[in-house]
Amino acid sequence: MLFGKKKEKAKLSVLEEEQMQSPFRTIIKNLLENKLAMGGLIVFVSIFAMCFILPIWFHQNLNYQDPTQKNIGPGFSFLAVPAELKNNAEMIAFGPTFGVGVDKDGYIYEWGKLTDNLKKLPSNMGKVQDIAVGQDHVLALNEEGQLFTWGYNRMQLNKIPQELKGKKVRDIEAGFQVSIVVTDTGKIVFWGNENAVDIYPPKVANEDVKEVKSNIQTGIALTTDGRVIPLAKKETAIDKVPEEIQGKVEKIALTDKSAAAVLKDGTVTVWGNNHEDIFNVPEEVQGHVVDISAGRNHLVVLTDDGKVVSWGGNENNQAKVPGGAANASKIASAYYQNCAIDENGKVTTWGLKGYLLGTDNLGRNMFYRILKGGQMTMTVGFIAVIIQFVIGIFVGGIAGYYGGKVDMLLMRLAEVVGSLPFIPLALILSALIGNKVSDVGRIIMIMIILGVLGWTGIANMVRAQVLAEREKEFVVAAKALGVKERNIIFRHIVPNVMTIIIVSATISFATCMLTESGLSFLGFGVAEPIPSWGNMLNNCRASEVISQYWWRWVFPSISLGLCTVSINLFGDGLRKAVDPKANER
Repeated sequence: MLFGKKKEKAKLSVLEEEQMQSPFRTIIKNLLENKLAMGGLIVFVSIFAMCFILPIWFHQNLNYQDPTQKNIGPGFSFLAVPAELKNNAEMIAFGPTFGVGVDKDGYIYEWGKLTDNLKKLPSNMGKVQDIAVGQDHVLALNEEGQLFTWGYNRMQLNKIPQELKGKKVRDIEAGFQVSIVVTDTGKIVFWGNENAVDIYPPKVANEDVKEVKSNIQTGIALTTDGRVIPLAKKETAIDKVPEEIQGKVEKIALTDKSAAAVLKDGTVTVWGNNHEDIFNVPEEVQGHVVDISAGRNHLVVLTDDGKVVSWGGNENNQAKVPGGAANASKIASAYYQNCAIDENGKVTTWGLKGYLLGTDNLGRNMFYRILKGGQMTMTVGFIAVIIQFVIGIFVGGIAGYYGGKVDMLLMRLAEVVGSLPFIPLALILSALIGNKVSDVGRIIMIMIILGVLGWTGIANMVRAQVLAEREKEFVVAAKALGVKERNIIFRHIVPNVMTIIIVSATISFATCMLTESGLSFLGFGVAEPIPSWGNMLNNCRASEVISQYWWRWVFPSISLGLCTVSINLFGDGLRKAVDPKANER
């Protein structure tokens, strides 16, 4: 300190600094001063960390498919109940990506991902007293007994059948492109895309039906005398209704693969397929259930003391009931969304809110697949670079040290390999061998192809560096001491040129990632269902996808572009840091 002020440190030239500190510290200092290179490093490390760490908490089966969730855009509006309805709700029903609610005055509200047809509400509905929501249409019943429908306008789904004109309605149900109405005489009227859902009304032609529930495959009916009747023509798992419950059923619910019933004594019975451990009914609800509702793979029940309990699939938190659902009087569930309504009309929702980056054509979460795709693309690139550098360092080191005929032979071999047309050869090898190996074997094959065909440039670089280093004094001293030649090459010479090798490896890493993505984009790389950034883009070549489902190609492209550009920026900055004179050229 001088007169209370900190003495400024004198700036030194590069040569003066090199005399005061090690070359490694000089490289680090030069690299830290390069803001563009450090920015690239930060971006790459961030993407790397996201791809390899976040999937620990975000899970999805690679073979997962869900036709109800396909091509959904980014956003979190599935549970965005309007403020006007939030504390004044009478009933709510959910579609796969949207919700429809009725307030205590009979007015309808919609929210979520709505098609243009869903937004066209009939203008003369009056006071609505019941609603049912399907895949992409809505069925409503007003207090005068009139039926209204809107949304999906094909397969005659947008028209109320003539046979319902003047009939009183007991129950309404909207399913996967179908609508079902139970008249006050207990008869079923079914219309829409009858090929989509296996429902055969004649099975209950002589029954007095109370209500009907459907899923994306079939349906079941509950009669007024407490019996459950499956409605499918073809035999399904839910056809085997337990005999002991017949005549005792009060409420029914239907998931994709199982059925559930609430009996008169308040107990719950589940049958069908035990997917997501759906048969494991919580003991505390048995004997107290007054209502039941179902999503695609979970069940929700309401007990006599207003408690809401859920179990089954929970990949979207659909079975995780929040504390605000206490003292409920009504429940509603569908797909992966749920809500509870108390006596004052206050709504509590939970479950699937939406998708950060949307979904693809098979209903798979794009965010998760981009993370897993980044894992695969970076892993393939990293292993391929290692193979390239093992071969390149070995061949270049031997050729540069021994020279003469050895050098000529090895470099001619490198020229032959380097002259091969890389992409066409990789495509041919992948096409010939790819279908004969497993998915993992195919990935290993791609790594080997990228490594075996990409080492020639590295070998030439290492050879040139070894030629320059082999005449220096430390090599002569090592020979004089009797050090073995292989140790001189790989333990004395190669470590001295390792900084140049690392710089080249960084840039080659980005090149390998781009090459893998290119092969996968062409359909000859990593195969579905294993994601990579390349094969994700392969599914986006159709003009319809490019124009309507932009998120399916924009986000993988941004991820791949940011990753490769950031690596190249860092590699270029590292090259300048290793060779400070490069900044003057």
